[in-house]
Amino acid sequence: MTTGSKPLTPPTGREGVPHIFAVPSRLQQRWAALLAWCADTIDFFGLTAWPVLDIAVRGWVANRLVSSGVMMAADWTKALALPESAYPAAWLGPQLAIIAGILIETACGLALVLGLGTRLAALGVLAVTALSHASGQANDQGLIVIALMAGYVLRGPGPIALDHILGPGVARSPLPFAATLAKVFDATRSVCSDGYLAGLRVWLMLTLLLANPAVPQSLLEHTTLLWAWMPVRSAAVLFGALGLALALMLGAGAATRMTALAVIAFLSLRDVMIGNLGAPLLWSALMAILLTNGPGAYSLDGWLLSYLKRRFPEMSGKPAFSLDGLPHVVIVGAGFGGIACAKGLRHAPVKLTLIDRHNYHLFQPLLYQVATAALSPGDIAVPVRSLLREQFNAQVLLATVTGIDTKAQRVIAGDRSMDYDYLVLATGSSHSYFGKDAWAEHAPGLKRIDDATAIRRRILEAFERAELAQTETERARLLNFVVVGGGPTGVELAGAIAELARYGMDKDFRNFDPANANVVLVQSGPRLLPSFPEALSQVARKGLEDIGVSVRLNSRAEQIDADGIVLGDGERIYSRSVLWAAGVSASPAAAWLGATADAAGRVVVGDDLSVPALPNVFVIGDTAASNAWGGKPVPGLAPAAKQSGTYVAKVIRARLFKRPSRPFAYHHLGSMATIGRKTAVADFGPLRLSGALAWWLWGAIHVFFLVGTRNRITVILNWVWSYITFRASTRLITGSPGGE
Repeated sequence: MTTGSKPLTPPTGREGVPHIFAVPSRLQQRWAALLAWCADTIDFFGLTAWPVLDIAVRGWVANRLVSSGVMMAADWTKALALPESAYPAAWLGPQLAIIAGILIETACGLALVLGLGTRLAALGVLAVTALSHASGQANDQGLIVIALMAGYVLRGPGPIALDHILGPGVARSPLPFAATLAKVFDATRSVCSDGYLAGLRVWLMLTLLLANPAVPQSLLEHTTLLWAWMPVRSAAVLFGALGLALALMLGAGAATRMTALAVIAFLSLRDVMIGNLGAPLLWSALMAILLTNGPGAYSLDGWLLSYLKRRFPEMSGKPAFSLDGLPHVVIVGAGFGGIACAKGLRHAPVKLTLIDRHNYHLFQPLLYQVATAALSPGDIAVPVRSLLREQFNAQVLLATVTGIDTKAQRVIAGDRSMDYDYLVLATGSSHSYFGKDAWAEHAPGLKRIDDATAIRRRILEAFERAELAQTETERARLLNFVVVGGGPTGVELAGAIAELARYGMDKDFRNFDPANANVVLVQSGPRLLPSFPEALSQVARKGLEDIGVSVRLNSRAEQIDADGIVLGDGERIYSRSVLWAAGVSASPAAAWLGATADAAGRVVVGDDLSVPALPNVFVIGDTAASNAWGGKPVPGLAPAAKQSGTYVAKVIRARLFKRPSRPFAYHHLGSMATIGRKTAVADFGPLRLSGALAWWLWGAIHVFFLVGTRNRITVILNWVWSYITFRASTRLITGSPGGE
């Protein structure tokens, strides 16, 4: 697993390599990066907005259908008084037609809202609406429903539907024709989708053209049958003369998303101006379909995108140039800094290898919630390979780095080695017991998923053993929880344990009340959260005390053993659950490099985050000691790691093309810590928040920075469940059992 060493010179391409695989110029790199960013943004918008729109449309149509069915069933006399044209099958007679209408509307409405058998349900709605329209119940609302249902017949529902959840199992079931239908749907979905979008655009174009005031009346008289199936009346009221320009843009499929967005904005003003939520809302739904899905392949936009993807293959995640002979960048560590650096080199002419001893990227700020049974490990972790799946120049290796040969420019991982041209160390930090490493056995820290699950096991086992305790003294010792360290991790951990005991286990035990658990937070300094303003520290202390946490300030741990902890004043707190959140130390990166380290073991780096005397070796995140925060040390926070990773990617790109780079400057985005339900503190410099507002903001920011839509949705649902029910969602004791 080795590569040859290359000189640190910008790549210039090679003879005999096809043009599309030639190393792009600096201008091409910028264009490719910009276009790829635009494509990624559009794809992300489509993936996130379409499911929401899909649910909204299906819910609206289902509500309309079920309400109608219920009303007819509840008032039979009024239903019989309806004109025959209102019945889906008037030839059956009034009573049978009403029964058929009730059954069709109710069944199709329920199927649509569940997304179960969506194509058949949409076909039923389309048929009933078309029959009513043809029978004389013509209105623009029905025509737009037909247009929406046609999309579901051809394409099926969005991803949040039972069809998608049950589809794979049904396709492999012994049901007749299930496998065949599934294959047909899969094979035709793309073609049908493009065909539907093209048909929708042409239909809208003709509607807007016929609605234009300049259209001669004689033409309308000759096209009565045609425009009877188009919502011309509402289009004429809403758009008037503007319809001509919209018709040309939509028909050609040019700048379709921008046009659709402009129309939605225009219609929102029309809502206010004319006070009518009917027609503008329905037309907005049609425009939203084009906004989220695009115009399809049969359009100018589709042709342009196809050309750009051929011209810049990286827009499709395909190789834009050969990786042979390019400089090799090795990144050690898949934390915030390592991932940010890897993504920053996405379009750079380099071969990139990311090495980590775990196969997942962990969102550490929420790790304490795994330790306190609020979340599961899968909610805050995502496989590294999935993050770089579309990055053609990146390779992910699962290995543990054991050393670095800086002279030979080689990374050593056990019995294997790998040459590098640029090396980025983002190896993070571990627990520091200030020389008392024997305490680690009795007071685990919180840095990895394994740490979190071990702490969760220890906490939950304490309650289980308290149920079996023979004496009150033994039970009291089991229900003593001590957290050492009053920084953000310690504060959040202590608050979460207190809430778990007081609210999360109510009525679960018979021999004791979990709310009697005693949570102690030990801080060696005069106040909690020393990096926060003193006023917020006081808020944090009061918030913890309000939920039952005993805060011990100016208290230092002198001894930690199997029986608990001894404080500096000689007081012993008997506890089987002492947790460490007091200090961290950097990884052994300084020893690997033979570089200067600070007191915490972090590598002292230069202005560009490179190691002195090793200009092609960079150290970022918690492993680096940098004074790039206006002369102050950069804090060990996730935003700092991400900023440094992005910066190093820019430095490497600049060196490849022999361009200068500016020194690294850390921009502090603020600090936050949560204490309990509806209680948090936030420091954004001039703006300081506390209480419920800070708590909501804390939750929103953490969900936003989570990696992966699935993780965001899962965390939100777990939080909502816990908030409403006062129950922890993952109270599982897993792994090997702890001590006696």
